[in-house]
Parts: sequence; structure tokens; C-alpha cells
Amino acid sequence: MAAERQVYSIKELNRYIRMKLDSDTLLSDVWIRGEISNFTHHGSGHMYFTLKDESSRIKAIMFSSHNQRLPFVPKEGARVIARGNVTVYERDGQYQFYATHMQPDGIGSLYLAYEQLKSKLELEGLFSADRKRPLPRFPRCIGVITSPTGAAVRDIMITLKRRFPQASVVLYPVLVQGKGAGPSVVKAIQELNAMGEADVLIVGRGGGSLEELWAFNEEGVARAIAASEIPVISAVGHETDFTIADFVADLRAATPTAAAELAVPNVGELTAQLLQTQRRLRQSLLRRAQRNRERLSSLQRSPVLVNPRRYLLQHSQRLDMLQRRLAVALATRVSRARERQTVLQHSLQRFTPREGVIAARKRTESLRRELVSAMQARLQEKRSRYVAEMRHLDALSPLKVMSRGYSLVYDEGEQQLIKSMTEVQIGDLVVIKLNDGQLDCQVLGMKEEAKGDGEETGTGF
Repeated sequence: MAAERQVYSIKELNRYIRMKLDSDTLLSDVWIRGEISNFTHHGSGHMYFTLKDESSRIKAIMFSSHNQRLPFVPKEGARVIARGNVTVYERDGQYQFYATHMQPDGIGSLYLAYEQLKSKLELEGLFSADRKRPLPRFPRCIGVITSPTGAAVRDIMITLKRRFPQASVVLYPVLVQGKGAGPSVVKAIQELNAMGEADVLIVGRGGGSLEELWAFNEEGVARAIAASEIPVISAVGHETDFTIADFVADLRAATPTAAAELAVPNVGELTAQLLQTQRRLRQSLLRRAQRNRERLSSLQRSPVLVNPRRYLLQHSQRLDMLQRRLAVALATRVSRARERQTVLQHSLQRFTPREGVIAARKRTESLRRELVSAMQARLQEKRSRYVAEMRHLDALSPLKVMSRGYSLVYDEGEQQLIKSMTEVQIGDLVVIKLNDGQLDCQVLGMKEEAKGDGEETGTGF
């Protein structure tokens, strides 16, 4: 009989295919290159499109949570490099590409290297907000690491001088693009840390293409910024440019000018705040002084201060009255105490302890006589009982029996009383105890009394 066939539903088959694709490591994170067609930006924010090349095509979707971070706006016919995963849309039974990142084609391997390094450092925690340090509010010295000839250094210097001229600036000139730019920036960060003069570092340059900004995407520069003991502000490119240095730095500035504004406070604003605080403090002091003057004037008009003698006389009169009340109260209390003492003395005389002591002595003497009498009677009773017991024991004593002509026979060692002739043999030594002594004897013969007819049997020499 043929085995029963397993029949699947379309839904089960599509789900099985989706699970197979989802478990494939290559398809779970893949980069593809193609041209956008059938592009639709839905009202929900999701982007639906097709990626195609000369010989094939694939449907694609990029959800709004991912396309919001795109550095460009995708258009129909644009050539792009996209990153994402391939899976099956179960309802329609067709596989699709779900994009998470997208970049215009032409950057190629450089952009891939950027994304790979960014993912690596992010996993290590170099982008974590927990390791970001706050900037000093009033830095005494600012270290600037940039090209000495670009527009960025001019913008930074002008802004620092305008906003906070009290702070000194240390300019460390470096290469900002091309071969050797990355190591140049790393060396500058390390040496300014070793000098220990700067309170904050500004690392940056003006805008440019990905290739021109690449020095600030190098791993060495990122790790040097992360290892810096001095807080670092990254000011690379324009507002739309993002580099690895921006993610690692303690603070990212959209432009070099913005970096200078973040590094130092505005002395004009501080002066205005100080003047405003000074005015508020002066007004507060004036109001407080006015309140104190009004209070002093009120106290000066107070009757107590105008005519203090009148109030002193009133208190003196009240003191005299209290003294009289105190004297009367003390006299009353003493009188009551004396009366109570007299009552207690009379009560004590009625209940004097002398009579109680005499009565206790008489009762004690009576009890003593009763105790002596009871003890003597008990002793007489015990003595009489003792004499009776002695007489009884004397009557039962074997010595009494022996005094009437009886004797006791023991073995040679006087350990065992011999009660039967079966306990001795002819020739044994025995001890015969009499009333007045003992005999050491030897058994020379034995005679047993006959049982029944009175005949005797015997043995001997």
C-alpha cells in the first residue's frame, strides 16, 4: 500500500519558503546594485519600488523607519547601492527585497567600508551616549585641529574671538584630506592630550565629498577621539555630512562655526545676564531695605518703645501680685502638710508595732513548745518500734537456734552452707559452727535416711 501523501496549503508552502530564506545567512544581510523603477513614496512614509539591471529585476520596499535617515531623495531611474534582506511576502507568494540602507551608486566600495566600520565601532560601544562627556562651561584654552589654510580655521577663530576672547586658542595644523591625513589628525589629538593645556578640542574641516572627508572616517581617527582625555567636538563638513568622527566625538557640530559656538559661551550674552542679575539683585536689596525701614519706623512708633517705663511698672505690679500669691500658696501648703503629719502620727500611735511584736513572740514560743513536744513523742514512738523490731530479729536469729543445741555446717572455705549430703563427699573437710565456736572436721562416712520404710543406707571406711 502506497504511503499517504502530505498535502500542504498555499499559505503553509509560502511560510515554509519564507522560513528557508530567512534562515539563509547571505540573504539576511546582502548588498545589491540596481536602477530604481516604479518608484512610489506612499502616504504612510514607506517607499515601494523595483530594482533592476540589464537582465533581471526584484521588487523592493523600504519602510519609513529606515528611509527617514537617507542622505538623498530616491528618484525614478536613479542608480543605487542598497543593503537589506530577501524574504517572501506570504500573501502574494513572491519574494521581495527589504532595504534598510541606500546610497547613490558611484561611491561603491568606499561607502561599503564606511558602513562596515560604523557597524563595528557601534557594536564596541564607541557611539554610546553613556561615554559622552560634558563640555566645560568656561574653557580657558581651546585646541583646534584643522587645516591652517582652509575656511574652517578662519570661521572657528573669528567665532571664538567674537564670543569669548578671554580663552586662548592653540592651533595644531594637520592634513584634512588625501594620503596621510588620518595619521596627521591622530598625532595632533595625542600631542594636545599630552600637552594638557586645552580644556576642549575642535576637530574638523569644511564640507566635501565622501572621498574628501574620508580621513575622518578612518578607524585610527575614531579610536584616537574615543581615547582622548579632553572632550572633543567634531566639526566635519556641512550639516548633511556625517562621518565616523561625528558619532565617536563627545559632541557633533553641524559646521566649524557651530563647533566654535558650542565650545565657548557668548561673552555678550554673559555680560547681559550679569547686568540683568545685578539689576535684579539691586532691586531686591532696595526692596528689602525699604521693608526694613518701614519696620523700624513701625517699631519706633510702638508704645513699648515710646514709653517703656509704663510697661515696666505694669510688669512690676504683676510681679508683686505673683509674689503675694506665691507666699499665700506656700503658707497654705505648709499648713496642710502639718495637718497631714499630725493625722499620720495619731494613726501610727494607734497601730504601734510593739504590741504586734509581743504577740508574735508569744505565738513563736507556743509553737516552739508544741514542736518540742511533737518531736519527743515521735522519738518515743520510733524508739519503741525499734525495740520491738530488735526483739523480733533476735527471735529469728540463727544464733538463738544454735543455743538450743543446733549447729551449721559449711564447706571448707565457709562460703556455702551445706544443706544436703549430696553437696559433700567422703574425705571432704567441713566447718561446723556451734553456739560458742566452730569445729574443723573431715567426712569419714555418710548415712542416708531411707525413704518410706525407715531403713538406712550408708557408706564409709
